[in-house]
Amino acid sequence: MKSIKYLILIYLLLPGITAFSQSKKTEKSDTAVSMKVFGVCEQCKERIEKAVKIKGVKSGVWNMETGQLALVYDPARVTLDKIENRIVAAGHDLENKKSLVAVYDALPKCCRYREPGSMTQKHDAVPANTQTVKRIDSPALLKDTVIPVNIIKGIVLEEDNKGKFTPLPNASISWLNTGKGVITDSAGYFSIHQDNVSKTLVVSYSGYKPDTIFITAPDELKVVLASNRQLKEVSVTSKQRSVYINNYNPIRTQTMTGKELLKAACCNLSESFETNPSVDVSYNDAVTGSKQIQLLGLSGNYTQLTVENLPGPRGIATPLGLNSIAGPWIESIQLTKGVGSVANGFESIAGQINVELKKPENSEKLLANLYINDYGKTDVNLNFAQKINKNWSAGLLLHDDFFTNKKLDFNKDGFRDLPTGNTFSLVNRYKFDNSKGTVMQLGIKILNDQRTGGETMFDPDQHKNTTSRYGLGINTERYEAFAKIGYIFPAKKYKSIGLQVTAINHKQDSYFGLTTYNAKQKTFYGNLIYQSIIRTTIHKFRTGVSFLYDRYDEDFKSSSYSRNEIVPGVFGEYTFTPNEKFSAVAGLRADHNNLNGFFVTPRLNLRYEPVTGTTIRASIGRGQRTANIFAENMGSFISARQVNIIASAPGKAYGLNPEVAWNKGISVDQKFTLFKHDAMVSVDYFRNDFKDQVVVDLENAGAVSFYNLAGKSFSNSLQAEMNFEPADKFEVRLAYRFFDVRSTYNGQLKERPLIAKNRAFANLAYTLKGFKFDYTVTYNGKKRLPDTKANLPAYQLEEFSKDYVMMNAQLSKTFGKKYPLDIYIGAENLTNFFQQNVIVSADQPFSNYFDASMVWGPVNGRMFYTGIRFKIK
Repeated sequence: MKSIKYLILIYLLLPGITAFSQSKKTEKSDTAVSMKVFGVCEQCKERIEKAVKIKGVKSGVWNMETGQLALVYDPARVTLDKIENRIVAAGHDLENKKSLVAVYDALPKCCRYREPGSMTQKHDAVPANTQTVKRIDSPALLKDTVIPVNIIKGIVLEEDNKGKFTPLPNASISWLNTGKGVITDSAGYFSIHQDNVSKTLVVSYSGYKPDTIFITAPDELKVVLASNRQLKEVSVTSKQRSVYINNYNPIRTQTMTGKELLKAACCNLSESFETNPSVDVSYNDAVTGSKQIQLLGLSGNYTQLTVENLPGPRGIATPLGLNSIAGPWIESIQLTKGVGSVANGFESIAGQINVELKKPENSEKLLANLYINDYGKTDVNLNFAQKINKNWSAGLLLHDDFFTNKKLDFNKDGFRDLPTGNTFSLVNRYKFDNSKGTVMQLGIKILNDQRTGGETMFDPDQHKNTTSRYGLGINTERYEAFAKIGYIFPAKKYKSIGLQVTAINHKQDSYFGLTTYNAKQKTFYGNLIYQSIIRTTIHKFRTGVSFLYDRYDEDFKSSSYSRNEIVPGVFGEYTFTPNEKFSAVAGLRADHNNLNGFFVTPRLNLRYEPVTGTTIRASIGRGQRTANIFAENMGSFISARQVNIIASAPGKAYGLNPEVAWNKGISVDQKFTLFKHDAMVSVDYFRNDFKDQVVVDLENAGAVSFYNLAGKSFSNSLQAEMNFEPADKFEVRLAYRFFDVRSTYNGQLKERPLIAKNRAFANLAYTLKGFKFDYTVTYNGKKRLPDTKANLPAYQLEEFSKDYVMMNAQLSKTFGKKYPLDIYIGAENLTNFFQQNVIVSADQPFSNYFDASMVWGPVNGRMFYTGIRFKIK
């Protein structure tokens, strides 16, 4: 098998890979320990590992993802207590010791691991039942003192317009209307007993307006007196959620962490959004098994998909792209609705999804994941990571899945509900970091996907290219090489320069009944970015140049379509952050497409926090893309529809204009306390207006027509979401979404077909003694179906589909700590609802009425699965 050949090739390319899953052996006199150290970023890693580089320590490696420091030391030469004190003195908390507030506040903003709701907050907070604080009589002392839990402690600082902090002595701290109070010491530090009556703490200082802080529980506070002479308070202890939004980013980006992805099996990227109410995932058709996403009521073609900010599956890879990224590879997903940064390109119209894969420097040495379901599908995933030496680390991600069940046919129409076949993919990557500012990543990716579908009795050796049985075959090969090189100026951490490059060769050979579609795509992408500040961190900027080359060769039936697209571009982006209440990002890029000419992409994102806990964002911007009409509408090939291209722009792709749209949006995030836990309500509204669009017209039952928009086309999306915890370790997410999506078809403004106007969502997650239970239910409203009145009555569809409810559940249990083993079982589509008569004229697949693209609901019934995950950290 090709998979085995690839595996052999990798083992030849990576000598010694078998050592990846082995821990380093230590000398008999050495002691190996692992401890939790709080931090969030690469700078934290550098600082922590530097702090433990003392005599007697053989090695110290901090894992940024887990927060664990793997330490090997000689107890005869150095004590563990001394090592811990060095870490704390550098500004990083341990589970049993806590850094001085003033030391912590001197850390760069990107390293503030205590900040609540911060995107950089990676690890759980120090346990709240015991709080530790440095002795204030001698700042040089590194010994922690455990204080009673009824003590409020903190520091009062003044911030200048360059972001520097200065402790303020003799500031007044008192409980409102009690006369009980203290003043800060010479280092700005204070501690005060919690009052039994008053819950309001008053902070005042000469020349500044007094302010109040409502205290619900003992905590550590950082009180900053800003340059505008106003007081503001930030609590520095909180719990990270599995999905969070960075409060301080003007671009509203929702991050789904690895914890969120474990709520479902997540065999591939398409299944990673089952617990996210913003993204819909549905089948493109009833036969190929390919899936597409919908964001803001628009198909996934209008959402820019990137992998670590490099181009992800796009162009010809669009229909199968979501299936090509294995779930166990994913570290996190960043979802941005509306326009994002101009530094990422010009193609984003509905939003952007960026996938971060697991990195060799902070991943488990070994992660093995085995999955199987009762349909007969099996997934095997192996992730390896190894630190080669001080500067280099390497990683290997492997995925192989098999499906051989030709008889899966829930609605008994004679067609397989899913294609059989095998998918093998890998990522082999390396990272270099010399801890002096130079960082480099490089690697390769390989994908080989083979699928066979159609009628359950179809045999390609006997029936291919005949009318005896209807069948399809899709064979895909994809090769990719990528590199990232960056330099951060050591003396000026805010200044950096980076280069991103990738080269892709994608090939697909396919047939659908008697229709053939073969395609090749070659892509090269480069992006050079420089970023710095203008005098102070209030004014930041980044600028750069980009280059995109695409070569397409497509053979559809007896016609050939070839084109080269060459797009050089320049961009600039300015970030204005005068204070913590307001920030803005304004970007502009200019590109030249050899087919479509010169175009400009402006984008603006604003953020305003009128009161603490209330964040308002607004955005507006332009997006442009070239439609790949065959690859993006492959489901139409599995039908008797005639393909009509009504060309109106000679010299451009398919004779059609590029798609251009303006996106406008506003969102409000409100944080509050409910059931003694943090809660948040979010409401967002986005509108897309197309100035030009390639209309995919299915309103004639016998044809699919592609032509440029002549009239209006728009989408409106309104979503409300609430996240709260009614009890400890019990998380609830509720959401409702409304779509109004319309386009002009032959002069008539109609609802876009196969889009539900209404959708409701609920996700419940509960953890107890190593058990994790997750339950998701979604309500999907009815969808308008394309007009089929031209068909015979037996093959006509209703005007609207049914509405339906989907339920998924999963239970998992973790065993062991040093070598954790997760066992999980779950079920999808518990209601066993699936679309009946999903294929029109399934009994006559070569007739004029055959159509497998009218999919509005699940094509499969109830499915049970189980799996195991094994880790060596």
